[in-house]
Amino acid sequence: MQERMKVVMMGLGYIGLPTAALMAARGLQVHGVDVNPDVVSTINKGKIHIVEPDLDGLVHHVVSDGTLKADTAPVKAEAYLIAVPTPFVGNYEPDLKYVDSATDMISPYLEEGALVILESTSPVGTTERMADRIYASRPELKGKIHVAYCPERVLPGNVIHELENNDRSIGGIDPEATEKAIEFYAHFVKGQLHATNARTAEMCKLVENSYRDTNIAFANELSMICEKAGISVWELIKLANKHPRVNILVPGTGVGGHCIAVDPWFIVNDFPEEAKIIRTAREVNNYKTEWVIERVVNTALQFELDNGKKPKVACMGLAFKPDIDDLRESPAIHVVDALNERGLDLMVIEPNIEAHNKYTLNTTEEGLEKANIIVFLVGHRDFKKLELIESKQYMDFCGVLEA
Repeated sequence: MQERMKVVMMGLGYIGLPTAALMAARGLQVHGVDVNPDVVSTINKGKIHIVEPDLDGLVHHVVSDGTLKADTAPVKAEAYLIAVPTPFVGNYEPDLKYVDSATDMISPYLEEGALVILESTSPVGTTERMADRIYASRPELKGKIHVAYCPERVLPGNVIHELENNDRSIGGIDPEATEKAIEFYAHFVKGQLHATNARTAEMCKLVENSYRDTNIAFANELSMICEKAGISVWELIKLANKHPRVNILVPGTGVGGHCIAVDPWFIVNDFPEEAKIIRTAREVNNYKTEWVIERVVNTALQFELDNGKKPKVACMGLAFKPDIDDLRESPAIHVVDALNERGLDLMVIEPNIEAHNKYTLNTTEEGLEKANIIVFLVGHRDFKKLELIESKQYMDFCGVLEA
């Protein structure tokens, strides 16, 4: 029996854990690494710390059969994947401290012939920077290991399927590294594996999310124009999309998540003079969230004037998109925080999480029954099934009522 290839997965979050579990299920021996001991303990019990369909059963299976093990430190392996956060700091400047830390953690374990792949969404040049960092501490490895970049393209809520079936752009810092990385991903990816260089692969990921951000910005800008014009944006978009070459997206509270709300800034930061549309789209989507806040505040003030008492406001949804538990960069949270600071009497509803570190969560039914103003911030599937109470006042920023 052929010995399993050993892989170290650095980072066991929303991308790292599904990737580690999929690799283990497809014949690789995976050693997952996370700096959070609670995450490591949870996974080693065959359980998961995030919400993702089909992931719990898969993790339970691969942990039970010993093909996935979690730890707080790496080990020697043939391949190393890095999938750690890449947030921004200050004036939207990329923060690569987690990539640097993961690189430093694996460097002592690298041996000649090792494959190192960065999956974290990163500014152009980060893969080369990672290689230089390795060579600074291990100069004897220069030219003797393979370093590449391969971003994921997944949709939360369908991660396992998309990790396995979506195409991937794979770029090494040299052609041999590209070839080695493609051979590696062929173990568990059914989608096409497209060869390029590291810089192009890095930019490809940023461009994909910037393109999506720009299209969302058009829809969000349209929603604000329609509000002023006294037009239903939902009806307008439905009619405009009857055109065979028009596909306007659904407006929302803003844009959240670790990808679309962050990645465009990496391009803007590196190319400030050229990235005019990309910057404007980011600004429009950020402004949409502030616009929502002002609309809710003004509606609450009008209710108080009309009724002689402050309204109870139900904020429906905290996640950055429908039907997931991921709160990263969520515009809905920003809205709730701002309304709370303005002194509104809030009820907070998020059916996809059990608790929040700042707000007491109410059930959907409690919000609908007790609140005077119902504010839909996230288009969760459950919200679209509600039987509405006519006496309540509704504010729909994500198309819930249109469903």
